[in-house]
Amino acid sequence: MSNDSFEKLSYPAHGIRLGQLISTFGPGAIVDFTDQSLMVAAPKYWREYNTIHDERLEKKLHVDGFRIPQGESSVPFVRFPEWYFCPRCRKLQRISEWEKEYYDSTSKFMKIPKCLNCNIPIIPMSILVACKNGHVDDFPWEEWVHMGKEKVCCHAHLKVMANSGTLGLESLKVECATCGTIKSLKGAFKHDILKRLKNKDGSEFQCNCRMPWKSKNKDKNESCGEIPQAILRNASSLYFAKIESSLVIPPYSDRLNVAIESSHQFESFLNMKNKKEEKGKLQEFLDDSLEDYIDLIAEEINQDDKEAIRKIIDRKLNGDAEIDNASRNTYRYEEYEVLLGNVEKSLFDDYDFKTEIKEIKDYNMPELSNVTLVKKLKEVRALVGHTRIKPPEQYIMGVDNNLGEAKLVNIKEYTDKWYPAYEVRGEGIFIELNSDLIDKWVVGNSHIIKNIEKLDLRYNKEKPIELKRKITPKFVLLHTFSHILIRELSFECGYSSTSIRERIYCDLPGEENKMNGILIYTADADSEGSLGGLVKQGNPEFLPRIIKNAINRAKWCSADPVCINSDGQGRDSLNLAACHNCVLLPETSCEEFNVLLDRTTLVGNLENKKIGFFSRYI
Repeated sequence: MSNDSFEKLSYPAHGIRLGQLISTFGPGAIVDFTDQSLMVAAPKYWREYNTIHDERLEKKLHVDGFRIPQGESSVPFVRFPEWYFCPRCRKLQRISEWEKEYYDSTSKFMKIPKCLNCNIPIIPMSILVACKNGHVDDFPWEEWVHMGKEKVCCHAHLKVMANSGTLGLESLKVECATCGTIKSLKGAFKHDILKRLKNKDGSEFQCNCRMPWKSKNKDKNESCGEIPQAILRNASSLYFAKIESSLVIPPYSDRLNVAIESSHQFESFLNMKNKKEEKGKLQEFLDDSLEDYIDLIAEEINQDDKEAIRKIIDRKLNGDAEIDNASRNTYRYEEYEVLLGNVEKSLFDDYDFKTEIKEIKDYNMPELSNVTLVKKLKEVRALVGHTRIKPPEQYIMGVDNNLGEAKLVNIKEYTDKWYPAYEVRGEGIFIELNSDLIDKWVVGNSHIIKNIEKLDLRYNKEKPIELKRKITPKFVLLHTFSHILIRELSFECGYSSTSIRERIYCDLPGEENKMNGILIYTADADSEGSLGGLVKQGNPEFLPRIIKNAINRAKWCSADPVCINSDGQGRDSLNLAACHNCVLLPETSCEEFNVLLDRTTLVGNLENKKIGFFSRYI
């Protein structure tokens, strides 16, 4: 598909917010606007953008930077689904045929799909097909209506019929005006029902390997072999975004590093480096031109210390194998150490990261071992891919480990050196729980251990060994504690719960780096999150009261005793005593999509309150 075919569908009436573009409505997702349904085009078609950087995340994802779209018309769309019907004359045909009729009549591009005969807007069909390999296509209307026939009419003329006497899919029927065949949609969502279909050439119906956001036609070099399944256009399972987030921490957040990354000469250097690398002349380029670029960067940012610039450029070029191969926990351990203050103090004179480590004795809560007020932070959120039908493994960073039930489709092209992303600034409170008390709480607490073992078995059921992740009582404790604290903080400081996020720092059994902390933070592209209201609540005169209030609220849920005694609720029964009335948050706030939660780890159950970690405050 040419770039021009996207141009015509990109204008302010079809704008989406940046936060939606790097999450719910990323490339390959369908957006239902008031006049039509459109699919966000691949990043290679984007026109106007700025470049942002996070050196740690760049090394992990093997890119040179991230791009953020600029302006409402910088992100184009492709028209999908492609089958539309007229609600008056009931004619059903591809959008290309509707467009041809319109063009023949007016010689103009049809921006708003309409039926010329009836002079009313036409409606996109609500049923699509998708497979676990990330492909999506229109429902095979012609093949479906001719199911069981020896062949499909080459020039089928379809109509949608509605029968008000029945309910559900059985009431919707499709008629082929060419041969007179009528077929209802009953059974269209049954598993493997599409195996019974035949293509026009008589071959077995299979996935067409279509990726409309990248190209109009299927990839001739790709073979899927899957039988797709019917899915609703607005179903949540049609698009699962894979987002990687990272805090910009010292030394990557210091003023000189930020100034270098923001300079035009540094971007020119990266562009030239990539071109020379493709031609196999990278070392020759560095030997001949690196010093010149250092001089140009120094002049642009008014920096006399060229040796400091050289050290930063060398660090960026040489990379770090340990970071490059890091798991999510290894990656986050760097953040954990910085939040605890376990780095050189000279690194804390930063532009994008400012903290204040508090005296823990002032809080008079033995369950807490450290509290850090994060007065300023920057987070980079990058969209790296998406899956269909089944969600991706969020715990695995990047797109290299493609071992989940559904194939992770990489957002960027193979040769691209960037991902779409945006940066947000905010503030937060970091709390580390006492590791000795956690260990003491777990040992001998048979009821908690037994409950978490259930979650562990359900979470890892049918997963390959590479994706198995041990769910521990400590993790469920930290995660549930984070949720009740966010709910309480939204009452105390006026932020909506959707604007507060969590970041869990918890090691897995056998890992050398031990972590047992949470970061509660606000980070938004607008002004909310940078006003100091959240950080203030982390001071000793406020935080203990907030924690105790949150624990007391968690004692009782309006759905108790059903909730507190639950043996499994939520997605795949991956929650125990946790529901929307007591613990769950908006999914944008939760790292685990509202699973792996249990109030009994905090406050115990109806029979025994003492098994909760915070039982002394009940």
